[in-house]
Amino acid sequence: MTTLNQTYKELAIPYFKECFDCIDEVLKKLDIPYYLIGVSAIALELLKEGIKPSRGTKDIDFAVMISSVNEYEQISIDLEAKGFTKVAAPWTFYSSEYKIVIDLLPFGEIEEQFTINFNQRQTDLHSLGFREVMEEAVPVQIEEKIANVPPLPGMVILKLIAWSDRPEERENDLSDILKIVEHYYDLAWEEIAEEHFDLLAKEPFDQKLIAAEALGRKSRLYLKKSETIANRILRVLELELQEASISNIAREWARKLGSDVSYAYALLKALHRGLIYAE
Repeated sequence: MTTLNQTYKELAIPYFKECFDCIDEVLKKLDIPYYLIGVSAIALELLKEGIKPSRGTKDIDFAVMISSVNEYEQISIDLEAKGFTKVAAPWTFYSSEYKIVIDLLPFGEIEEQFTINFNQRQTDLHSLGFREVMEEAVPVQIEEKIANVPPLPGMVILKLIAWSDRPEERENDLSDILKIVEHYYDLAWEEIAEEHFDLLAKEPFDQKLIAAEALGRKSRLYLKKSETIANRILRVLELELQEASISNIAREWARKLGSDVSYAYALLKALHRGLIYAE
């Protein structure tokens, strides 16, 4: 287990502790496994190395492993008793007291073809990749609580899938992936030196390019677990790599980096090379 010495305040999420306490109490009572995902999970992983979050959020995302809609309904009832109300999508809860939105994204036996159907609102939630990524989650202790958090390579996979499902609504996913790339060289330096030392000999030497390719190699684990995940991720990247000038990912990364599109495109190509790397 990794112990995080920083306090909740370091996450820069107001009332994170209070909301996390509610989720933890409800799901432990119901004996339902849950995982912290999304930008909060990335922030926790980066905080382990003393890297402060670059953006705050009033959204906290959890994945919950359940077997039926009835189980999910019981979670809803218990959360509503604690002052949360359902809004927008049927997996979204809002606390007017803390002014925080929580997404509880179900996966597990409830899935049918990687989709959870919320009949009452005629809404589908796509859960591709959750099961495979959560299998690699690690416990992180923050103050007196333990959060099960997916590793950063797994978060890259989930973020790419989520963005490809709703690119018009999910531009923050691309920023989150880029943030992982920007810090992965330092975060995974020992692993890069031991397992991916061939990347260090490439010219020109560029830490971000090395990190992107090493991150791709590590994320490849999830493609090997599931042909469906592999097909989705590789199809998305192949479309994005057709031409730099029309690549949505490269253009967004270039904007965030303050660089030209060709450099951001090179980062994306490096990530793709890692994902198709033949060991």
